[in-house]
Amino acid sequence: MSADFNKVLLLGRLTREPELRYTPNGTAVTSFGLAINRRFRGAGEELQEETTFVDCDAWAKQAETIAQYLNKGRPIFIEGRLKLDQWETAEGDRRSKLKVVVERFQFIGPPPDEVPIPTEETPGEVDLDE
Repeated sequence: MSADFNKVLLLGRLTREPELRYTPNGTAVTSFGLAINRRFRGAGEELQEETTFVDCDAWAKQAETIAQYLNKGRPIFIEGRLKLDQWETAEGDRRSKLKVVVERFQFIGPPPDEVPIPTEETPGEVDLDE
């Protein structure tokens, strides 16, 4: 007997505003994109960066909480599982998309109303640890 395991842990930033909608039976679902950056040393020892973009869905109370408190650019830590959506287009072409279904999440950083706004003197230098 084999044991399968489907678990994803991601820490990244929202790529767009969360989209909250409700199923016909009233269950909340929020869809959002997540960007995860990876830094590594290339062949010539130069520092390189690559970004992976992941689509995520959160359900029920978690969906409403994410839609209420997060917006584009905010960091989030999520724990979830992979889900493959498959469909057929009107032209008969088969399509599929891998996404993450959020099972748990954690806000990262200060609440949005406590994030300092960059000024002209410090355009990109904001210390979130203060």
